[in-house]
Amino acid sequence: MILTIDAGNSNIVAGVFIGSELNCVWRLATDADRMQDEWWAILQPLSSADNIDLTQVTSAVISSVVPRLTPKLVELVRERIGVEPIIISSKLDIGIGVHTDNPFEVGADRIVNSLAVQHLYRAPAIVVDFGTATTFDVVSAEGNYIGGAIAPGVQLALDALTGRAARLSAIELAVPAQAIGSNTVKSVQSGTILGYVELVNGMLERIVTELDGDPVIIATGGLGKLFEQHCPRIVAWEPDLTLIGLRLIHELHSR
Repeated sequence: MILTIDAGNSNIVAGVFIGSELNCVWRLATDADRMQDEWWAILQPLSSADNIDLTQVTSAVISSVVPRLTPKLVELVRERIGVEPIIISSKLDIGIGVHTDNPFEVGADRIVNSLAVQHLYRAPAIVVDFGTATTFDVVSAEGNYIGGAIAPGVQLALDALTGRAARLSAIELAVPAQAIGSNTVKSVQSGTILGYVELVNGMLERIVTELDGDPVIIATGGLGKLFEQHCPRIVAWEPDLTLIGLRLIHELHSR
């Protein structure tokens, strides 16, 4: 069994592969102050409910963009499971080139997604990740990660708006029927959701014109499903794209 962990700024997604099949996935809120024993106390009942014995895990791969949390996850795997995890970084050979001005500053999850999209589809490719940030990751026809774009995530933007406007309360992330909102809630949904639809569609058009070849465009991240049907260039939503990429990196380093 392979344990894969993707630690993002808002959520941690952990999954267990048996062979090449993703057997179960657990999604947790990120808390960089939580100690490794606390994470174990959370993961153990989740794994038991899915009939998974974590002590039987033979390999682990960790991708993290939260520096304070990374060593705690590493210690969790070492002490509780008894294996030495593979840690994703720009120094690790993952089978693709990182052709940016400073490869060391590229988020681990962005590189992993770029590997996974080539395995599942082809290159050139664009991955739109709807997470804390909305990121656009671009893979060239040669299969190299060449950069992309980063915008504030839609939930982050909505929270900032409702948190700073005294007359606005929490508003559901839902696609309104039209752009002209007939009340405050619908107006905010229009400006936020439809506004982000236009952002994504517009950015994709710009990126495609700068990229050689006809890229396949994939969405991932928790909110990817919401936007997939409103962004015609996106051909599929792959919620477990990062976990799949982590498994591929495990295979590469197990040869």
